[in-house]
Amino acid sequence: MRHWRRLAWLMVILIGVSACASAQLRPDNEVGPPRPAGVPEEGPLVLSVEEAVALALQNNPGLLAEQQNPLVAGAFARVERARFDPLLFARYDRLGERTQQQFANTGNQLDIVSDSESYTVGANQYLPTGTTVELTFSQLLSESNRAPTQADARVGLTLTQALLRGAGIGTNLVSLRQANVDVAASAYQLRGYVSQLVADVENLYWEYRGAREQERILESSLELAERQVEQTQRQIEAGSVARTEIAAARAEAARRQQALIDGSAAAERIRNNLLARIFPGEPFGRTLQATSQIEIDSVDASDTPEAAEHAALAQARRAELNEARLQLARNELEVVATRNGLLPRLDLFLTLGQTGFAQSFGDARGRLDDTESYDLQGAVEFEYPLGNRAARADDDRARFEVQQAEASIDNLSRLIVAEVQNAVVEVRRAASQIEATAATVSLQEEVLNAEQLRFEVGRSTALLVAQAQRDLLEAQLSRAAAIIDYRQSLIDLYRLDGSLLTRRLIDAPGELPPKLDWQ
Repeated sequence: MRHWRRLAWLMVILIGVSACASAQLRPDNEVGPPRPAGVPEEGPLVLSVEEAVALALQNNPGLLAEQQNPLVAGAFARVERARFDPLLFARYDRLGERTQQQFANTGNQLDIVSDSESYTVGANQYLPTGTTVELTFSQLLSESNRAPTQADARVGLTLTQALLRGAGIGTNLVSLRQANVDVAASAYQLRGYVSQLVADVENLYWEYRGAREQERILESSLELAERQVEQTQRQIEAGSVARTEIAAARAEAARRQQALIDGSAAAERIRNNLLARIFPGEPFGRTLQATSQIEIDSVDASDTPEAAEHAALAQARRAELNEARLQLARNELEVVATRNGLLPRLDLFLTLGQTGFAQSFGDARGRLDDTESYDLQGAVEFEYPLGNRAARADDDRARFEVQQAEASIDNLSRLIVAEVQNAVVEVRRAASQIEATAATVSLQEEVLNAEQLRFEVGRSTALLVAQAQRDLLEAQLSRAAAIIDYRQSLIDLYRLDGSLLTRRLIDAPGELPPKLDWQ
């Protein structure tokens, strides 16, 4: 049986080649925050911006749902891989029969008793080359009172090879490779979601931090307006100003109170939106203290990032663009399949077997190498639909989808460059506003001081002092808003160029452009 052992080893080798040729991508759905975040279950939440992001990555329910997509895509890829898994099969049959035979010349009847049993075991596998290999071993034992006991054992090898349609590794791995592309695309989708989530949390954090800073400014402004009311009242009592001046001072204080109420409510709304993204359950009754400092070092508006550098980075790192490239690769794989579908079906069948005969199962197996009994069968089957219209339509559709995907990538690339350009403009604007608003605050403080001095000596009115206070308040609020705008503009720029997660040391799949091993 040495040559049959060689056939068995040949099938094992073919199975190994199949496993290597159809290797698949492993789905990656892990997202790691830069460091673990722990917060007390009760009491106020004291968080830095880094801790807020880490909490969002741990607790955000939308992210937890999004992380399942790569696992789902990986399951579909395993289903496609299963097409090339070997299949083991076995069958056992037993037949007992009792009949009578009547002789025509004598009219006598003879009882015929026969008994037979058989079993078959084997394995088959469909290979990426378009080949189906089947190796079988079967035995049959027949006993009868009219014939001697006979046993036979047979080893058979059957090969079915597609010669035109369905032939070739590239054609037969299309579905598996498309499934692997879907796995990679799900990783980019997850990265895009994580990047947007981190940007949203950071923007909300700084928006909340800015709202609290504006609330502090409004409180200081209210205290200043109330002191002005007291000072005006003292001067009225001293007779240095008219009683009508008190109305303007009180109106300004009331206006400050209104602004403070609105500012506090706005901060609470932002707090609720932020907590909904970073904390499980219902934490809305807890206070939030943002510890990251709102002030930043001096910003030189001329020392801003170059748009070309960020645009080039976005071309390689934007998750949406990489996902679109994978969609193009998927459509190109579909063209491979539909182009092969234009060919006629021409299949080759080859069956080779050898049989040993004896009076028992064991002896029959032992005589497989000694016997000259063998069987060999070959066949060719051809099939081609006249006109082949369905296959031609599928091929046209696949080619149109490739052209559509190429146009979509070009359009998306242009839009990404425009987004990055606009983001750089916004960074420069916000940086310039920081310098401008700082100068405005300094000048408005001088204006207010001068107006108050004139009011004290009776050369100004409460209305003019209130106007100066209002101008200073607007300048202070504008400066706080400019700092927040600058921070948020940088966050948006890093999100748009695809580098936000890398800069935040957040480990998420899909960092680099896709690399497909079959291209």
